[in-house]
Amino acid sequence: MRALVILTLLAVLVVAATSYESHESMESHEYLNPFLNRRRANDFIQADTRLRAITQERIRERSKAPQEHQRELCEDYYPCEMYAFRHGYAAAYKHYFGGRRRTK
Repeated sequence: MRALVILTLLAVLVVAATSYESHESMESHEYLNPFLNRRRANDFIQADTRLRAITQERIRERSKAPQEHQRELCEDYYPCEMYAFRHGYAAAYKHYFGGRRRTK
């Protein structure tokens, strides 16, 4: 009988300890509504930062290095690209686009 009383008391203590709702868990508003709407989901990112990043990317696109510009021109022209695979992009650009203009 004594063991039954101790076991019951222990069970009541375990239930009380596990079902206790602490104040810290109620501080978070996610307890009541765990989902955010789309507008509030990205509030932590400042719009200026996103716009600045896009602007910087556009500036980098406009001011490319001459070698990169030459490589892109060569990649767009298939014979130049094939020549570049064998001899390099600098030599291919010089071969197809450098020097005198060829008129055939």
